[in-house]
Formats: sequence, C-alpha cells, structure tokens
Amino acid sequence: MKQAFIGVDVGTSSARAGVFDEKGTLLATARHPIAIWHEAGSVVEQSSSDIWAACAASVRAAMAEAAVPPAAVKGIGFDATCSLVVLDAAAEPLTVSPSGEARRNVIVWMDHRAIAEAREINDTHDHVLRYVGGSISPEMEIPKLLWLKRHLPSSYRSAGHFFDLADYLSFRATGSTQRSICTLACKWNYLAHERRWSESYFVRIGLGDLAANDYAKIGREIVAPGTLLGTGLSPSAARDFGLVEGTPVGASLIDAHAGGVGTIGGREKAGGSVDVCRRLAYIMGTSACIMATTSEARFVPGVWGPYYSGMVPGFWLNEGGQSAAGAAIDHLIKSHPAYNEALAAAHAGGQEILEFLERRIVSREKSLGEAALLARDIHVMPEFLGNRSPFADPDSRAVVAGLDLDVDIASMERLFVAGLCGLAYGLADVVDAFRAHGVDSDLMVISGGAGRSALVRQIMADTTGLTVAVPETQEPVLLGAAMLGAVAGTAYASIGEAMASMSAIGRSSEPTAPGMADFHRSKRRVHGLMRTLDRESRDAMRGIKTDH
Repeated sequence: MKQAFIGVDVGTSSARAGVFDEKGTLLATARHPIAIWHEAGSVVEQSSSDIWAACAASVRAAMAEAAVPPAAVKGIGFDATCSLVVLDAAAEPLTVSPSGEARRNVIVWMDHRAIAEAREINDTHDHVLRYVGGSISPEMEIPKLLWLKRHLPSSYRSAGHFFDLADYLSFRATGSTQRSICTLACKWNYLAHERRWSESYFVRIGLGDLAANDYAKIGREIVAPGTLLGTGLSPSAARDFGLVEGTPVGASLIDAHAGGVGTIGGREKAGGSVDVCRRLAYIMGTSACIMATTSEARFVPGVWGPYYSGMVPGFWLNEGGQSAAGAAIDHLIKSHPAYNEALAAAHAGGQEILEFLERRIVSREKSLGEAALLARDIHVMPEFLGNRSPFADPDSRAVVAGLDLDVDIASMERLFVAGLCGLAYGLADVVDAFRAHGVDSDLMVISGGAGRSALVRQIMADTTGLTVAVPETQEPVLLGAAMLGAVAGTAYASIGEAMASMSAIGRSSEPTAPGMADFHRSKRRVHGLMRTLDRESRDAMRGIKTDH
C-alpha cells in the first residue's frame, strides 16, 4: 500500500477511528466508549482526558485490524461534537461541573444549562446573530462561556484555553492552538467572511474580557479545515496513537460537517460534474443536522448560518438541525410496554431492535412507502430536547397523540413509524425554510444510523419530495475526517479535490406515488397543530409556581 489516512470521530458516547486508502476505501474501524455524566438541570459533562484516551485506543485498534504499518499513514484528521473544553494555562483540565471534579472539564453539546444566557444574548439582537439564523442556541459555546463566568468564576478566570472539542483534539495531537474556521464560525460567532471577532458583541453580552491578548483564549489564528497544523503529530501523541511522529494533522471539523464533507461531493455512477449546491447532507446520530451549501450567503430565519467556509472552503453553509433524532426514536421505543419482548425477539434473531421492527413492518407491506400508513392514527412530534430549527425553540417538548391501551409489538411498530414520520416532518420544515429563501436542492445524501434504513429513506423522500441517497461508504463521517488528513498530507490539493476522489453516491430512494405525498401532507398538518398545542400549553402554565 502506498498510503493510508486516518479519520477520528468523537460522538456523544464513543470515539471511533477509521483507516482509509487514498481512494476512500475503508480498511478498518474501531470504537471505544467515553464516559458521560448526566446531572439535574440539563447538565451533561465529559472528560477531555478520557476522550483522548478513547481516541488513542480506537486508532490503535483500527490500525491493528487494517494491518497497516505506521509509516504508511500520511495524514490524520479529527471531528467531534460541538462540546466546550476548558483547560488551564498549563493545558490541564479545569472543572466545568457543579461537582467540582477537575476531570469533568467538558460541557457536552446537548447540555442546556445555558438557556437563560442564550435568551439574554438573543435579546441584544446584535448584528452577529444574523449569522446564526437570528437566534443563538444554548448548545453553542458563547452562552456556555457566559454561564461559566457567572456560576463557576474561578474556572473561568483560571482558564488558559477554551476549545471546541474538535479543536482540542487537534491541539492535543500537535500542540498547535490554531482553530478551525468550521468550529469558530458555526459555534462561537466568529465572522469568517470578515475574518474577525466582534469585540462590541462580546462587550454587549458581558464577555468583553475575551478580547484580551488578541482573543488568545478562544482563537487567535483561524485556518481552513484540512490546513496542516504545526509539525504534525507531537512525540507524545505519536506514542499514544502508535503512529510516526510528524504525521500530518489537518485542522478539524464538527462531526456533522465531517459527514457533509464525506457525502455531498461524491461521484455518481452516471458520472458528470457534481454541483454541491444542489445537494443537502442529512447526518443523523443522537441528534441530526441538515446541511445546505450555497455560493452566496442565504439568510434563513431559525436556521444556523450562513457560515462562510463553515464546511466546504469557499462556500457558505446553512445548518438546520434536530436536537433529538436517533435519541428520540430510542426513547420512544424504550418507553413502550412491549420493549423487553421485542428486544428479546430481536436478539434471538441476531438483530438490533430497530432492524427487527423494520423487517417485520416491511415484510407485511406492499411497498416501503405504504408502511407509513401504519401511523395514520398516531402522531408524534419528537422534540424531547426542543426545536433547534427552523423555530429555534429550545423549550419545546415532545407531544404524542392517538395512544391507546394496546401493549403488543404491533402497537410498538405503529409508534415507531409515527416517530420516524415526526422526524421527517421536522426535516421537511427545515427543507421548506431553505426553499423559501432560495436554497434549492434535488438530492439529499443521508448518513449516520438512519442511512442504513430503507424505511427511513423512503419516508423522508415522500415527505420532502427529494431523492434521498446514501453514500457508498459505510462511514462517511470518518471518511470526511480522513479527507482532512489527506489534504494536510498533500495527497490532495483541496477539500473539494479530496471529496471528488475519495467519495461516491450509492443507492437512492425516489418519492413514491402522489397518494403518499397527500398522506404525509395531512399528517404534517397534525404535526403543526401539535406544535401549536405545545406552545400554548407552555404559555398557559407560565407563571404557575410549584415547590416540585
């Protein structure tokens, strides 16, 4: 083998590594769990040291499986969730936790402790908020920093570095404090199109001290994804990973954005040029992101962005999202009385429970599209963690209508399909918002756990009217991260060139008969009524005091 590239992906519950050749062929993968602490008040924390150890274990295991010599690895790239990492001046962990434990130094993306701070920031209506769809999310880093300054001032004052998790990984790998345009533009309110921070914004929201020393704590040097960092892997990182010192490391991406890079530029079997601006990327994991690439800035209310070079260098990015996607379906299924029975039957057949349910459903239906008819009388708005876009309502919560007293697996199937429909209607809300503001697409490339489900793809195609395709690779997020290493190692001159050479489009699902579109249109009306009910219910109960 001439050369190999490694992608490292840190998700919510595990770190994964993938080894690829120069054509994007997956040679091996490995996964290692990471610890997570859930506390009252929407507090979710992790340890950067634990995450790094999991990355190292994953890389070593993947390399062993691939049987690739370390010298063959010509580049490595990282992606991660948009979690906040806090270190002191010596790069040691500083607590972000009410527990006071130093190792708990990561505020996880899904942590919503900073809802009040996000509201206050949004009330300023500062100009920079135009570039997050008009409303900042508590999942982003600036509200979390404001929370930290107010509630753990000692940690805030003692901090030497505030990192997005993806940038922390590249820092730990190389010692370079350069940050990625992707992380800072998408999660830190960095104005990438103007190559600057807004000091007046930070002063207005109470974080004016961040401007000290030319923003050294949050990012003084900002570079494009895939840029070679420092002199590559440091001696200590090389030992941890079992790789060669100096192996090129590319500036990182957020995990969903790595999935976008690993999918939207893929070759189609018919050949021809690829217009990434006509493709959406839908990346579904615990949460979901819907990514649109444009050549000009498009302002879509309630949708994050536009971010210049936020995903593909030289293009603008709009990022819709669902705070609970895979997590929502898992929660629905686990809450059903037949869960244990279905789980036992699934394991007896060597299947995961969602695969078991889908196979049962598909085996009885005339077509994939008609499987959605199971959800005719049950409706789910699966917003267990609020609405990220296009309504930017972190306080919204899930609503289920049409439940009966049935407790068998058949009723679980109906709830499962209704949950998938609810996710598809949330996706359609984002797609409609895109279209209303000049962001048009023909094809959506889906990746993550949902991409393997033909039922999910068909429901989403019928709901949105888009062709829904899967990438040829089984690991598009890891591939996107590996492309960063390929660019840093000069195997390819740019992210665009790496996308065209290392990725391809696989099978696709087309919208079915018009009758199913009409069915989903009717259920979407119910979905809208549920949203109104949720909002008016909260309004009705606002101000009611309770001791519980």
